This record gives sequence, structure tokens and C-alpha cells, in this order.
Amino acid sequence: MHVASANPQAIDPSGLDPAAVEREKNVLADKFKAQGKPAAMIEKIVESGLKTYYKEVCLARTALYFRREGQTERGASGQKKPRRKPARRIKITGFKRFALGEGIERPAGDFGGEVAALAGTH
Repeated sequence: MHVASANPQAIDPSGLDPAAVEREKNVLADKFKAQGKPAAMIEKIVESGLKTYYKEVCLARTALYFRREGQTERGASGQKKPRRKPARRIKITGFKRFALGEGIERPAGDFGGEVAALAGTH
């Protein structure tokens, strides 16, 4: 469910396209160069901006939110947590995301002609 809602590009930063990361760095650097910031400050700002970018596009860095059936908002917000067993650690090694209508190939043709042929009114 998290993959469907967050639409991540990779599991972690090492799986991202290097060209996309470089493009993000350049966008951030250009933005702050235009504001006249010193080079040392721009480097730190870009590094911080990349961490934010990774949180948005990497599955392992995004914030997870789970709500159990019957759980109220108060319970989901962390107040009065019930005691439970320690969580087991899992490791995600890959994911596949499908979008609505993706993979459906429509044949190129005359729809009106097909209907007429089926109806027998050539």
C-alpha cells in the first residue's frame, strides 16, 4: 500500500538514477546561487536538500503510516499506545508498482467499423 501511495522511484538512494540526482543538485545549487549565497553555504544547503529529496523518492526513507482497523486517530497519533510484541525487522529487496490502465494495449483501428461488422451492417 505504501508503494502505491508514495510512488517511490527506488528503495534507497543508491538505486536512484544518477542523472536525476545530479539534476536535483543542479536545480538546488542554481536556486541559491541566484540568491547570492556563498559557495560553502550552497554546498551545505544542497546536501540538506538532497536528504529531503531522498525522503520524497526513496521507499526506505519515506515516513510510514499504518492505521489498524478500528483504531482511532488518538491511537494512531501515539497517545496511549497499547503494549504489544516487539516488531520483526523486514528487508525490502524490490517492488513493482502498477498504475490504473498501465499495460492495457488498445489496438489501433476503427471502432465504428468494428461495431458495424459485429452488428452485420457493413
